[in-house]
Amino acid sequence: MKNIFLVSLIGLLVACGTNPPKEDIQANLQKVNGVSINSDQFNSQFKQFLHSYYDLKDAFIKEEMVAINATSDSLAKQINQILIKELKSDSTQKAAQVLIESIKAELIGLKGETDIEEKRKAFQMIGEQLLVLIQTVQYDNEIIYTQFCPMAMNDNGATWLSNSADIKNPYLPKTMLECGEVKDTLNFSTK
Repeated sequence: MKNIFLVSLIGLLVACGTNPPKEDIQANLQKVNGVSINSDQFNSQFKQFLHSYYDLKDAFIKEEMVAINATSDSLAKQINQILIKELKSDSTQKAAQVLIESIKAELIGLKGETDIEEKRKAFQMIGEQLLVLIQTVQYDNEIIYTQFCPMAMNDNGATWLSNSADIKNPYLPKTMLECGEVKDTLNFSTK
């Protein structure tokens, strides 16, 4: 059924004079067939980075400054290992590179802060940029939950990413550990 829809969509675009880029057609066919649109090497490095982000979230939940600093150092090293050149399109590579540079800058800022609340502000920015990066590269090897607490950051609200639908709030762990909700579920996989 998905193949019929995709072929129909491509046919409609061609009939209307709009030719989708060849790489977009290939990526969509891979999705329909249950194959990752990204290389195994890219997926492996990205998964390692993403799980280190989850470790950073857990360090904020425990409010362990040593673990927060160590994990942010690890993230800074791992982000340099993500194989952007393995992404299928040049425009995706460029967009991902901009986001990676922004995340690197926030990691440096996080490491430089001494106050945990200031570190949390950098963590929030990292999570927001990582969310856009995940959407840009369409990471499809696992389900990712976008979670939100409206009371975090002085009632301005804040988001974070999780590999579980269970709420464990990294912004208010001592007073409102389970405050929040799943705002979105990212699942680019067709498997």
